Formats: sequence, C-alpha cells, structure tokens
Amino acid sequence: MAMAFKMATEGMRVKQECLSSFMEMKWKRVSRYVVFKIDEKTREVMVDKVGRPGEGYDGLAASLPTDDCRYAVFDFDFVSVDNCPKRKMFFITWSPTASRIRSKILYATSKQGLRRLLDGIHYEVQATDPTEMGFDVIKERAN
Repeated sequence: MAMAFKMATEGMRVKQECLSSFMEMKWKRVSRYVVFKIDEKTREVMVDKVGRPGEGYDGLAASLPTDDCRYAVFDFDFVSVDNCPKRKMFFITWSPTASRIRSKILYATSKQGLRRLLDGIHYEVQATDPTEMGFDVIKERAN
C-alpha cells in the first residue's frame, strides 16, 4: 500500500499516518480526537495532534490555532435519552476568521478528499469561531 493517498482535489496527498491515527481512534480507542493540518510546501495532509484517551472536548478546542485552519475528528461518547451508551464521530472543519484567505480556500477545496478516506464519520461541523463548534453544538447534533 502506498504511504500516501492521492486526493481528488488540489493535488493534496493524505499521509498514511492520518488514516492510521483515525483507525486507531475508531477501533482501539487510543485517542479522543485527531487534528489534521495541510503542509503547503509538501502538499500533504498530516497529523497535527492526537488527543489522549482522557482528554475531552476542551482539549480539542484548545489545540486548534486561532489563526490557521485545521481538520479534526472527535470521538463523542454520550448516554442517550433511553439511557443507552452511544458513540458518534464528528468531522470538524476549523477555518477561523483570522486565517489567511489562501489557507481557507486550500482547506475548503481539499476537505472532501480527506473526508472520503475517513469511513465512519456521523456528522460534519464547519466552524469559523469557537461558538460554532462548542460542546453544546456537538451534544445537540448527536441527539
């Protein structure tokens, strides 16, 4: 298997570590979230940060820069109204207002290529400021 997957748009490549980190989070539960970034020089999507199993949503929110775009996947565990434990995976596109226009365009056009590789995502959230991806928004979408 090739070490990188070719993205359909913008010629971006997704490093194998991105898929590996996602699969470990999904199946082995070794992390709560994975943050991805695009390296503009190598034109590759790579893992920026992996959240430890004990970290929660606040750790994910704190790991997103205020002046640059990122993708993130969050593994959300909750108890439903029927008192059943459930789990939902969220794909978050973080594009803060303070980020460069070039970066916003690059992340917007490359999103689907990465998203297609990450099988098992239940919901997508696009955010330009922290209030658009707050924990209350995640809880509401999951129910």
